[in-house]
Amino acid sequence: MPDGLGQRLVGARVTSLRRRAKYGLIDTDRGDTLVFHLGMSGRWRVDPTEVEKHDHVLIGTDDGHRVALNDPRRFGSLDLVRTNELENWPPVAALGPEPLAIEGRELRARLAGRSAPIKALLLDQRIVAGLGNIYVCEALYRAHIHPTRAGGGISLARLERLATAIREVLKEAIAAGGSTLRDFASPDGELGYFSKAFAVYDREGKACACGGKVKRIVQGGRSTFFCPRCQR
Repeated sequence: MPDGLGQRLVGARVTSLRRRAKYGLIDTDRGDTLVFHLGMSGRWRVDPTEVEKHDHVLIGTDDGHRVALNDPRRFGSLDLVRTNELENWPPVAALGPEPLAIEGRELRARLAGRSAPIKALLLDQRIVAGLGNIYVCEALYRAHIHPTRAGGGISLARLERLATAIREVLKEAIAAGGSTLRDFASPDGELGYFSKAFAVYDREGKACACGGKVKRIVQGGRSTFFCPRCQR
């Protein structure tokens, strides 16, 4: 827990809510920003009727509302950073561009000379910030790019197609409320339904639209799902 968290937040007023990559940012009128990362299983619970075992932080408001940061697996994080120092805070300073803004030419520049697999590179938050395993698998599928292909060897035309696929997948996932697999839920308890639209993720052995079968491999300790017939 950040030093002085309670003292610096009690009586403070929230001035804005925003995001950078996978970090949520809560700005206050005291010049502080509460920075949180939900990890694999974290979520905010709005107006919980009771405090649960994995509610690690509870924040109340003057009008009687409260939110609880719930993280059963403890992979998340919570920090308090001076707002004017946030861009230079090491975890934020190291981040690449936002995936909803990335274009093919910028992607090519960031991948230049890289021999690592494109799947691993897209999960590197220094290259593109905010992409997760599910959405990388789905974007590579839409762009017809094999996940083991060397990132630096992919043509500009294909990277432009990939950048478009990344934006499309993320926008569709946001509209669907995310991807509920096991324990994900939004703050109001609603599930995410983008999993209903998965083309390859978690579909090992099932038919692809091209007539091939979805395959699963492990890259960097993460499952990768793809169609070897239409992804080259």
